[in-house]
Formats: sequence, C-alpha cells, structure tokens
Amino acid sequence: MSIISRSRRIPLVGGLLATGAAAVLLLTTVLAVPASAHGSVVDPASRNYGCWQRWGSDFQNPNMATQDPMCWQAWQDNPNAMWNWNGLFREGVAGNHQGAIPNGQLCSGGRTENGRYRSLDTPGAWRTTNVANNFRVRFFDQASHGADYIRVYVTKQGFNALSSPLRWEDLELAGQIGNTPASQWTPTTGGVQIDIPTNAPGRTGRHIVYTIWQASHTDQSYYLCSDVNFGGSNPTTPPTTPPTTPPTTPPTTPPGGSAGCTATYRSTGQWSGGFQGEVQVTAGSTAIKGWTVTWTFPSGQQITSSWNATVTSSGSTVTARNAGYNGALAAGGTTSFGFTGSTTGTPAAPTPTCTATA
Repeated sequence: MSIISRSRRIPLVGGLLATGAAAVLLLTTVLAVPASAHGSVVDPASRNYGCWQRWGSDFQNPNMATQDPMCWQAWQDNPNAMWNWNGLFREGVAGNHQGAIPNGQLCSGGRTENGRYRSLDTPGAWRTTNVANNFRVRFFDQASHGADYIRVYVTKQGFNALSSPLRWEDLELAGQIGNTPASQWTPTTGGVQIDIPTNAPGRTGRHIVYTIWQASHTDQSYYLCSDVNFGGSNPTTPPTTPPTTPPTTPPTTPPGGSAGCTATYRSTGQWSGGFQGEVQVTAGSTAIKGWTVTWTFPSGQQITSSWNATVTSSGSTVTARNAGYNGALAAGGTTSFGFTGSTTGTPAAPTPTCTATA
C-alpha cells in the first residue's frame, strides 16, 4: 500500500488557503511514512487504519467532523497516527502486555511513540464493521515478519464502548493462532495476510475487538483496536430460482442425536511441504457444553500448530477438543478452529466426525 500526496492547495477549516503551511504539512506526512513497513488489522479495520483508508487523500475536509467525528479528532490530534497506521507497536515487552500497558491506554499501546496514538484511546462513536458472533480477523503483514502468536480479544457483553475507556478486565479471549512463519501466510499485494477465526458468543451491539500481534523477527508487540457491531450477519444472496425438485433423501441426524454436532473441513492455504485448514463445528438441535472432533490423515500429513482448539495426534489419527471459551454452543450455533500441517505430497481433505457433550 502506498500513500499518494496530492500536489494541490489544502483548504483549512476556516476556508483560508495557507500554501506554506500546506507544503510543510505535506512534507511532514511524506516523511511520516515508515521506512520499513509493519502491519495492522485491516478487517475489521483498526481505528487508525480505517481513518487512513477513508480520509487519507482528503484529511483536511471539514465534513469529516460531522461524518466521522472520531477520525476527525484523531487527525486533529496527530496525523502521523494515521500515516503510520502500521507502526503501533512497543518493543521489549517480553509478553507482559498487561504490565506494560495501563488500563485506558490499550488502543494506543500505552501511549507508545511518545503519545502519537493517544487519540485512539478516546471513547466514542468510532465507525463499526457489522459482524456475526463467528467471524474472522484479517491481519496484514506488510514486512512479512510472521507471528510468534496473534491473540484476538472481544469486550464482554455490557461494555459501553461509547463512554468507557478500554481496560484489560473488559476483554475476553475470542481467537488466537500460535507460531506461524510468514511463509505460511497468504501472499497479497504489498505483503502477506492471515485470517484468525474468532468466536464471541452472546455479544450484541457495539464492541471493541482488541488484537495483539507478537511479531517473529524481534520482541515487537502490536496493539490494535477495531470497532464492530454484533447482530448483523453477513447476508447471502438467495437463489434467483427456487429449487423445483425436493431432496431425494431426508437430512441425516448428526451423531449423538439431538444433542450432537457436525464438523466440516475446508482448506484455507497450501504451499510446498505444508498446508492450512479450518474445521467448523455446528451444534445440533439442542445446546451442547463441549465437542470433540476426530479424523484420520493419509500417510505423510501431520499437524504442526493449531488455534481455537486443543489438537493432539496419535499416528495418523487427529483429535481436536474445544478450548475453554468455545465449547458451549447454542442449538445450531457454530464455532471453528484451525491448524497448519506438514505434508510430503498434495494434502488430502480429511473427513472429520464430531461428538458432543450435552
């Protein structure tokens, strides 16, 4: 991603033209572009990435004050927080995130970079992205650092994102991945990206998604706030012509009867000697308290890392058990977990089976 500066006069809020000031501002923003790029959550967009994405080419537009007031206050406080949307990190934290970042300063990484990102801590009506309770967080790594881990937290139901500063005790872990080299991420324009499956049951309305990315190249921790609205699922387009032939066989009952579950596998990435997969677990017609998914791999395939489940292997048999936060599912509810693996040939899709604990 590149930032293009427009060679034009910039209208100031009062309607005056200050050519000299504009030139200085443009020079400042060009110099603010980081020499070595890093990364951020791009969907649902982190606060400063979203502000840069929407207003980077028109950041002096006074209409922002009414159309996007939280971005307006951020641009007024320090435009470099947006130009450097991919540089919100601290070094030398050694995993002690709560010790390094005080309550109320989570979105700015503890006022990192001499307070450059402090405006991101301001509570208010930040633009939100509609999500379902099961969604994915997409992280873009512009420098292909890879991750020691990425952890995704979601605020607890009842948190007031409009007026309450974010605190550690307001968060619950909702998704994570372990050590994942950049070679296992998906190549994209300007870098690599990876999706982290996230499950936040029971959430409605406005919430904050808080992502910690521990980059692999050094002890560098990134802290990103994204604003979401639960209750809007991603709508699908209905078929233009309804089916005219009824199914020839009735639907099957999942194992375990009405308190059962089903599991569906899909491939999410493949590279020489490795692959990445995801399994979606769906509860049956009644709620469940936990689940176990098993499958058998062909010879030459084995798990190397996993997230959102405890995954063990015995020979070619793989067993995945729910994590503490995604075992309980309402009737028809879903969650997902993922893994990476190694392979000596083309990875074959397994056929998982699911057993529920009622």
